[in-house]
Amino acid sequence: MNQTINPPLQPLTGEQIEFFKEQGYFLYKRGMSSDLIDAFNGHIYDIRHQEPVPEWAACADHEKFSRRLFNPHKHDSFSRQAMKHPIIRGGLAQLMGREAVCVQSMYFYKEPGAPGQASHQDYYYIKNDPMTMIAAWVAMEERVDEENGCLWAMPGTHKLGLLPHGTVRNLEEHEHWTDETEGIDTSRQIPVVMEKGDILFFSELLIHSSNKNRSKDRWRRSYVCHYIREDSNILHREDLRQKYPLY
Repeated sequence: MNQTINPPLQPLTGEQIEFFKEQGYFLYKRGMSSDLIDAFNGHIYDIRHQEPVPEWAACADHEKFSRRLFNPHKHDSFSRQAMKHPIIRGGLAQLMGREAVCVQSMYFYKEPGAPGQASHQDYYYIKNDPMTMIAAWVAMEERVDEENGCLWAMPGTHKLGLLPHGTVRNLEEHEHWTDETEGIDTSRQIPVVMEKGDILFFSELLIHSSNKNRSKDRWRRSYVCHYIREDSNILHREDLRQKYPLY
């Protein structure tokens, strides 16, 4: 028997889609419920707290709640369901023109004092053909702001194409193992302040970054997935070639 696939929702208005096309991002308010966020945060905590920790989630004991959880959607059903959230599936289908598939997921802890990531474009790390990739960044805290390390974005920079990336300059602020965009004044970035359950959709070419978590006791947990259109393919990254449908 053939499986019936329900069509995706259409959560975005025409105006919101045009905003994304012009600015390279769109913030969808309260896309996920607080109950779902709380359950997911507790689930991720339990994964890293169990004995023994599953091999795919393992890390040094002191890093259990600081080191990001990479690609949990490949191993964990709850993470896959969050990846397939109806608002995300529907929004992506509207922005891409057809169904999306997931190729990468990351759960970030970003404890107080943790560094951010320097200005970059996601396409620099994850090349795909045709270029269709969009990230969905979900806030998992009551508030994500400048103090606890929110994202900063440069509206409209997705129209510039891929820029050169080089060595990170401010190691006090940013992780050392990433690269940083060059040849553009990134001081024009603006903070994207978010509340629990907000979903930020942004283009693979949008310049964005985050700064150190300067709060004393506020974490900045987030769940971030990268999606490509179902007819697109990942280049050069064998670890991300598998496509995970959203229906």
